[in-house]
Amino acid sequence: MTSRGAGTAFSRKNYRLSTEPEKSKVTGIVNSRLLNDYLHRVFTNADGNQPAAAYRKHLTFQNLQEHLERLLAEEDGSEDSRDQVAEGRLGPSTVVLDHTSGFEGLLLVDDDLLGVIGHSNFGSIRATTCVYKGKWIYEVLISSQGLMQIGWCTLNCRFNQEEGVGDTPDSYAYDGNRVRKWNVTTTNYGKSWAAGDIVSCLIDLDEGTIAFCLNGISLGTAFDNITRGVGMAYFPAISLSFKESVAFNFGSRPLRYPLVEGYRPLQDPPVTDLMKAHKLLGYLKNVIHIGIDVTEGKLVEKDMSMWQLQGEPTVLITLAHIFNYFSPLMCKVYLVEDVLMTFLLSILERGGAVEAHPLIQQLLDLMWLLMEEYEVHECLKQLLMSLLRAYRFSPIVPDLGLQIHYLRLTIAVLKHEKSRKYLLSNVLFDVLRSVVFFYIKSPLRVEEAGLQELIPTTWWPNRFTKEGKESKEVKEESAEERLRRRAYERGCQRLKKRIEVVEGLQVQILKLLLNNKDRGGGVEASRYIFLNKFRKFLQENASNRGNLTVLCPPEYMVCFLHRLIAALRFFWDDHKAKTPAALNSEEAYVPPQLFYNGKVDYFDLQRLGGLLSHLKKTLKDDLAANANVLIDPAELQAVTMDDLDEDEESATSAAQSQRPSAALAIGGALARPGWLSSPTLGRANRFLSTAAVSLMNPRRPLGTLEKIKVRTLSVEQRTEEDIEGSHGNEGLLLGRPPEEPDQPITENSLLEVLDGIVMMYNLSVHQQLGKMVGVSDDVNEYAMALKDTEEKISRCPKRRRDIHEELLKSQKVFSEKLNHLSRRLAWINVTIYSKEKMQDIYWLLRVCIRTIEHGDRTGSLFAFMPEFYLSVAMNSYSALKNYFSPVNSMEELPGYEETLMRLAAILAKHFADSRIVGTDIRDSLMQALASYVCYPHSLRAVERIPEEQRISMMKNLLAPYEQRPWAQTNWILVRLWRGCGFGYRYTRLPHLLKTKPEDASLPSLQKPCPSTLLQRHMADLLRSDRELAPSFLNSVLNQLNWAFSEFIGMIQEIQQAAERLERNFVDSRQLKVCATCFDLSVSLLRVLEMTVTLAPEIFLDWNRPSSELLLRRLAQLLNQVLNRVTAERNLFDRVVNLRLPGLESVDHYPILVAVTGILVRLLVDTDAQGAERATAVLLADPCFQLRSIQYLLGHAEPLALAAAPPATDKRHFSLHTYTDYISAEELAKVDKMLSHLSEESKQAAATTLPTSEEDLCPICYAHPISAIFRPCSHKSCKACINQHLMNNKDCFFCKATITGVDDFTKPASS
Repeated sequence: MTSRGAGTAFSRKNYRLSTEPEKSKVTGIVNSRLLNDYLHRVFTNADGNQPAAAYRKHLTFQNLQEHLERLLAEEDGSEDSRDQVAEGRLGPSTVVLDHTSGFEGLLLVDDDLLGVIGHSNFGSIRATTCVYKGKWIYEVLISSQGLMQIGWCTLNCRFNQEEGVGDTPDSYAYDGNRVRKWNVTTTNYGKSWAAGDIVSCLIDLDEGTIAFCLNGISLGTAFDNITRGVGMAYFPAISLSFKESVAFNFGSRPLRYPLVEGYRPLQDPPVTDLMKAHKLLGYLKNVIHIGIDVTEGKLVEKDMSMWQLQGEPTVLITLAHIFNYFSPLMCKVYLVEDVLMTFLLSILERGGAVEAHPLIQQLLDLMWLLMEEYEVHECLKQLLMSLLRAYRFSPIVPDLGLQIHYLRLTIAVLKHEKSRKYLLSNVLFDVLRSVVFFYIKSPLRVEEAGLQELIPTTWWPNRFTKEGKESKEVKEESAEERLRRRAYERGCQRLKKRIEVVEGLQVQILKLLLNNKDRGGGVEASRYIFLNKFRKFLQENASNRGNLTVLCPPEYMVCFLHRLIAALRFFWDDHKAKTPAALNSEEAYVPPQLFYNGKVDYFDLQRLGGLLSHLKKTLKDDLAANANVLIDPAELQAVTMDDLDEDEESATSAAQSQRPSAALAIGGALARPGWLSSPTLGRANRFLSTAAVSLMNPRRPLGTLEKIKVRTLSVEQRTEEDIEGSHGNEGLLLGRPPEEPDQPITENSLLEVLDGIVMMYNLSVHQQLGKMVGVSDDVNEYAMALKDTEEKISRCPKRRRDIHEELLKSQKVFSEKLNHLSRRLAWINVTIYSKEKMQDIYWLLRVCIRTIEHGDRTGSLFAFMPEFYLSVAMNSYSALKNYFSPVNSMEELPGYEETLMRLAAILAKHFADSRIVGTDIRDSLMQALASYVCYPHSLRAVERIPEEQRISMMKNLLAPYEQRPWAQTNWILVRLWRGCGFGYRYTRLPHLLKTKPEDASLPSLQKPCPSTLLQRHMADLLRSDRELAPSFLNSVLNQLNWAFSEFIGMIQEIQQAAERLERNFVDSRQLKVCATCFDLSVSLLRVLEMTVTLAPEIFLDWNRPSSELLLRRLAQLLNQVLNRVTAERNLFDRVVNLRLPGLESVDHYPILVAVTGILVRLLVDTDAQGAERATAVLLADPCFQLRSIQYLLGHAEPLALAAAPPATDKRHFSLHTYTDYISAEELAKVDKMLSHLSEESKQAAATTLPTSEEDLCPICYAHPISAIFRPCSHKSCKACINQHLMNNKDCFFCKATITGVDDFTKPASS
């Protein structure tokens, strides 16, 4: 058809009619009598009755148009009355948000001027139309549940960044976030709202009242006796905080909850068009119902569901007349939602599979046949928009019937190939936020969602079995508890079955979008359109991390990820069934060539080896040799970061010079910031600001974002052949390295979908999984509070009725909250933490492990892999262990032990991999390995990796600490030792046992699980590698010296601050750093204890060149630590007794037992020669004080006793008081050590001759001169020169280069 309208006529030339019966068999046009009957049956009067045959006008296709126009004109009379019924309203008939002058603050407004997002502290905006008389209603679709005040205001209301709607005298608001109403003052009102709810705002200016409804349920009158009179007119208005978003419906679409008697929407519905559309739809239904039996020459009733357009010219021409008037109406939002969508939904209401209703496919065929292309496009766009809005803002009902209803129609529309391809190409990802279709919202109010009927019995665990928690009371479950638990689990199963129906429909939608067998009509298959749109979606979310309005909300991402995995695995296994040589989805991975052959765009995401441009330059020869990939020389032009910055500056300035800066700020400043807004869930491209400076001087990031937006994606030029390959072209798999097996994996397009799924998990899914665990934590907290309250009730004396009543009230509050939370938790466990969802995340973990293993085999090309693969491998394991474990056990997953070992091998190999350059990813790998060795299960997995890899890991851990993040390395070594050291079998420090425990699942609070196997590897390495041991131990001693010195310096500052008379506060960050330095000192001492125990010869075998120096340095540091910590009433004592928050871990026990462990090993648990050497070095150190050793066993300082007797309540530290932590055997060794040192120090004092000052070392003045330097002959003690020569070869005094050091003995003659 060409043009449409009143002037269009169907000429006799085009549609020749015949009165001869025999011709009907040839042309399909029926005779005039039958045609007349048919047309009268189809086009009935307004009342539905047909006039008697004698009084009917004879209808043919020549006069049908005139007849149809007369029928439609019967409704036009009502149009004259529309101006009269608008009394009480002022302003434009089309009501939108006033984006010219009616706002305050920074706001983002949708194209249709109905959606708004807050972009400042508390922005406000009002509508363009106001009311002064009558009853009026409008609806607000809540897209985010944060701080907003919605209601009415007058023109005189003045708002600012602190005060909004409801904070001024003539404005009234409802706030569902805080559950209050506002009019200068505030009181409790209504219910809490959630994203996906609809708030109806009602004003009755005849009675002077304002009321609100939530999802069609009245919240009662909020305000009465509001100000009325001359000059008082009320505008719809809202104030909302940063990134909160809503969409208004003033009547441009049918109200979702219009059933409030007497109230009218602010914008009148298009009554005339609506009646015409309903009438034309009636005619269309008649065509479908009535069939023509040409053979019998009569009309017959037909089953509507089975109707098909079989090329009957009579029917087709009749439909062409109907669509001539129906098509223009179907471009209007209101009519599509109220007429077309309602009709299509009614077709599906009869139940059965979507395939059982082919009528919808027939109707879509008709639309493409009889409507102009632009009309079909607009109609389909509006239909999908309405479906998306209806799905998102439908209330949760027990059977999820509403959501199922809308998803079924979406499937029916997308089953139509031509419609699907148009919607995919132009609507689903470009105009709509179609990810919403895969989201199942969580009900905030379980009562309204019907969860009380679905889960009548609630239950919650009374003991907690999370890994690492010590449950001292292990009570058997009572019979009543067991019955409650089973009833609760049955309720959860009922809920799960209903949610699985919705999830199944969502997967069906994705299966349609991933169809690759529908290529035709000059348009590529749906899957390849989807791939390009999906990649752009990922780019938006990866490139706009800071711009929250562009990002897809993480709760949507979680659901989208699971549905996409289900659809992907379906197609993957389907391909495997057809191609036996291919891999099944259980063996899926992403081949390494995708990361370097340029066929898949990874935007600006970091690679393991750094920036892609750098890798292309440095590894171009490897690419050519191993992968047969040549880099275009044009891409290898050296571009520095400074050049990039200059380019951006010039591009920004050029853009600003070419267009007014105000237009830049409003029109293109924030690239595609429409995620949060509704109802279209489309773009918000108007940036409203009351601050003129933001319009005139756009900040640089705005220009940068715009630059990113116009960047052309390479994926947009790709064809199916580029992806799948053909005739020797490998498509996405171009450049296969020799290490990669020459075996088909699956369809190339599915590999790109898999790669996108991994990226999605990294973008926001992992964070959301961690966030939702909070509900489970709340249940645990309330359960403990309830248990505590019940115990108090049982102990409460009968005479204290007042206390008893308060406790009963508390018990009731806790029980109600637990009932609510346990039902909500059931929903979350089914939608997010179910066993099936756990298996999805586990599958993703295994995909990442296989991908990393394949990439690792490619040698230097491994550097091209994006960092997020390693991140997802670590994070998905963490999620399985920490987030899913309360509901499902990870141990039950198939191949769990092998997966754990393979992940351990990855962490062990790559935490020190030179191919990985990013400091963040290296730190993450180190932290993951540190966490891995804290748990028995995962530590055993580390022990099961091949011996060569274990030894390599330990060697990397023993590398010198300088110039690398060493704290995590040290922590790993400490964890391997914990449980073997002196008094080192504790989980929590003894002095912290009475305090409230932290989260017991933290790695640091796990029970000791030492690894003797890895300890043995460490001992072998230290003994065999003569260079490794001294470099490692010197770095440990250096770091200990630094950490302990920093700690002492900080506690001096803390003590000085505490002693000041004026009120003062110590910075909490300083306290935290101080505690960290103390913890580092303790852990470094434990590593030294571990080394001394495993390989004592490193210190005591003086045939090794560095042993004596290492022993002297160790003795020096141990004496410093002991002196600082053990002096009576010293600095350390005073700070520990302050018990400051943040310094809880600072105490005598951890540091003193670590030092004692080293001393016992050197002086007691060794041979006679070793003990003699260690004793000599210790006593020779000028800082050695015997009283420090006596302090360990609680011996008071004699001088202190003589000077001032201590207070009776003063308790001395003594290892004897820690018998739960230190064995009798260990204490006996300390006693033996003290006796030994006491005896040796007496003998040393008796034999030592006084040394003159000129015979002392001129550097330290602590030891006699014992070394002479060559060639300059200057002298010092051996300790000083040996330590100096570690870093410097110049003489202390003359700066000559020292070539050798000889022993020096003072001649006897002098």
